[in-house]
Amino acid sequence: MGTHMTDSTEPQDALPTPVTQAGRDGLAALIARPRTAVIGLDFDGTLAPIVADPEQARAHPDAVPALAALAPKVASIAVVTGRPAGVAVRYGGFAGVPGLEHLVVLGHYGAERWDAVSGTVSAPAPHPGVAAVRAELPGFLDRIGAWRGTWIEEKGRAVAVHTRRAEDPQAAFEALRGPLAELATRHGLIVEPGRLVLELRPPGMDKGVALLEYVREIGAESVVYGGDDLGDLPAFAAVDKLRSDGVPGLLVCSGSSEVTELAARADLVVDGPAGVVRLLRALADQLERPA
Repeated sequence: MGTHMTDSTEPQDALPTPVTQAGRDGLAALIARPRTAVIGLDFDGTLAPIVADPEQARAHPDAVPALAALAPKVASIAVVTGRPAGVAVRYGGFAGVPGLEHLVVLGHYGAERWDAVSGTVSAPAPHPGVAAVRAELPGFLDRIGAWRGTWIEEKGRAVAVHTRRAEDPQAAFEALRGPLAELATRHGLIVEPGRLVLELRPPGMDKGVALLEYVREIGAESVVYGGDDLGDLPAFAAVDKLRSDGVPGLLVCSGSSEVTELAARADLVVDGPAGVVRLLRALADQLERPA
C-alpha cells in the first residue's frame, strides 16, 4: 500500500500526496482544522537516526526547529516512545524551546508523560518484574550462550537486549526471542521486538493505547502518526480504529530496509528522519498560507 516518497519527484518544500484515499482525507482534515489535530511521532528511527549505541541517539539536527515551527499551529505534538520520557526529552533537545509548548512526550509507551509547559515527568510506580529481570538477565544470557556482542540497555521501566553489535545480528536476535519470552513471562512481563532489539517490559501499554488515550483526551478531530518499527504497528492500528470512529488519520512510515511491515501499512513513506523533518516543515509551511 505504501509507496516511497522522495525529493526526486517533489520540490523540497512541497507537501507529498498520500497514496491512499484515507491518508489524503487525513491530511486534508489536518490542513482544514489544524487546531484540532494531534501529530504523534516515534523517536528512534523517526525523529532520530538509528545508531549502533542507543545512548548516542540524538534527534535529527533539523527536527526541533521543524517541530517548533509546526507545534503552535496544531492542538498537540506527542512524541510516543519506548524510552523513558526524560531520556527522550534530553536526547531530543525538547526542553525549554520556544514554540514547543504544545509538545508532550509519552515515554515507556505512555506509562510516563513529560509536558513541555510544566517541564516535569509524571509516572506510576515501576513494575516489580522489571527489577527481577534486570538482576537475572546477565547470568541468563551467559547460561544460554548468547552471541558475543549482545548487550543490555537499562531503560528504567524496561530492559532491552540489543544484537546490532553481534557477529550475526539477525541470527542472535532470532536465537534470543524464545528464551527471552520465557524469562519475561516468568516475571509477568512481555517481549517487544524491534530493529535488532528485544525489550522486556510490563504488559498493558503500547504505543497504540498511549496514542488512542491521548487523542481522546485532547478531543482531536484528526490524527497523524509517524513511526519506523514493529513497536509502531499498534499505533497504526489505533489510527485505523480512530478512522473507523470517524476521526480522519494519516499513517506515515519513516522508511528503512530493516522493517517493511510499516511501509506496507502506511499512507505515506518518507526517507527516514530526514524525510520526516521535511514533512513536518512542509506541513508548517502549508499552515502558514491563508485558507
